[in-house]
Amino acid sequence: MAWNEPGGDNSSGKRNPWGQRPNQGPPDLDEVLRNFQKKLSAIFGGKGDGGGSNKSGNDSGSGGDASALGYLVLIVAGLWLATGIYSNDAAERGVISRFGAYNRTVGDGAGMHLPWPIETMQVVNISSIDSISDQTRMLTSDENLVDIDLEVQFRRVDPVAYAFNVRDPLATLNEVSESAIREVIGRAKLDAVLESGRQAIAANTKELVQKTLDGYKTGLEITSINLKDVKVPEQVAPSQQDAIKAREDKVRYSLEAQAYANDILPKATGNAGSLIQEAEAYKAQKIANATGESERFLKLLPEYQRAPQVTRERLYLETVEQIYANATKVVVDTKGSGNMLYLPLDKLIEQRRTELDNTAGNTSGAVSVSRPQTVENTTSAQDARTRGSR
Repeated sequence: MAWNEPGGDNSSGKRNPWGQRPNQGPPDLDEVLRNFQKKLSAIFGGKGDGGGSNKSGNDSGSGGDASALGYLVLIVAGLWLATGIYSNDAAERGVISRFGAYNRTVGDGAGMHLPWPIETMQVVNISSIDSISDQTRMLTSDENLVDIDLEVQFRRVDPVAYAFNVRDPLATLNEVSESAIREVIGRAKLDAVLESGRQAIAANTKELVQKTLDGYKTGLEITSINLKDVKVPEQVAPSQQDAIKAREDKVRYSLEAQAYANDILPKATGNAGSLIQEAEAYKAQKIANATGESERFLKLLPEYQRAPQVTRERLYLETVEQIYANATKVVVDTKGSGNMLYLPLDKLIEQRRTELDNTAGNTSGAVSVSRPQTVENTTSAQDARTRGSR
């Protein structure tokens, strides 16, 4: 017969496991706590309530309290053992540490390890790709301010390194990413950051971040780095545009000056070389002429010493011949007539050349040009010789 059936015999030792008699209400919470304190006092050598004497009327209550405490201990023990039960997905790895030191790594599936605090497990997903974002302001190599909106995507490839080598891997990744982008932007110019060089900047930043994380052994792998937004701050945009324009004007003027110098310097060098060559030629000509004149004089001196009159007349006639060789006008002095005859040979030569040019277009053969006849006056030649002898 059950302990709580009507007419049941409670004298056989079948008592209410909750420490109460049949047909009674729920136990008083204060009474349960007092009994629990009595049990603890008895375990640790203390005296019970009322001078430590236990009355026989409380035997049934003491048995119920002991049963409740046993159930409580079992529940607590079950919960404690349950802290060692785990179940991992296919992409998850469990890093188990024993008393804080690394012990082993478990894969996917269900299992159990020693309960806390003996062993603890940190679950790391090695397949999921997470991302962090950072917005910062920095200087370029040409001293321009830019606002960078950076996104870093990563995954955890080494769960043990991720769990043990760095205290806060995500904070470390954030700081390393900001440091790397500052270094790369600090080496680039504003035009490259805003336009053509963004892909190269992202690639260089990814390489630098990965190298630093590998040095720290964080167990993280960078999958991609994106520059979501790169812009010049509105507060300094007009000033930066003026500075960029001034820098471009400087470069343009420098190139124009360099082009002008490249054009002028070769010409000046060529003219200087030409002038030097002409000067050398003039110098050589003058030296040669002087040498020739001196040699001619030295050869003429003995002839003059032997026949002074003949040599003097010959020199005079040679000089007059040289003077009138290129003359275009001839003046003839007719002795005794008191008149002078003028022959316009230059006009005659020019007229003859014009006639030849006019007839050259009508004839296909060679045109012979007759030289103008020279007028000789024997009397004038004799007078010149007489004047020379005087």
